Amino acid sequence: MSLFNILDISATGMHVQTIRLNTVASNLANADSISSNADETYRAKKPVFQTILDETTGEPVGGVRIKEIVESQAPLKMEYNPNHPMANEEGYIFRPNVNVVEEMADMLSASRTYQTNVEVMNTSKQLLLRTIQLGK
Repeated sequence: MSLFNILDISATGMHVQTIRLNTVASNLANADSISSNADETYRAKKPVFQTILDETTGEPVGGVRIKEIVESQAPLKMEYNPNHPMANEEGYIFRPNVNVVEEMADMLSASRTYQTNVEVMNTSKQLLLRTIQLGK
């Protein structure tokens, strides 16, 4: 594996972690939203990662991509609050299925993984520069 492949792999890792951070930010931004029915209630989103495969052989070539972004199947939170203006006929409001603690842990994990990929790129760059200097 060449150092250029390592740079490509780190770049794909940074890209997917950026998308992961964006989904976490979206989930946190909508954590306190309220709806009057289950169909309109925000549902937490999670990216699904997939290894990049060679199209002809099906072998992994290195790197990762986002296969899809799925909605969480966790149940929504129903709250009895008949005085709320968004309450339905039975007096319930619906809150998203966003777990703030889990989202914060995902945010830290994605941030650290992004930082690790930056370090891999910097180390690879230094190795390339030292390799070039060997020829002088």
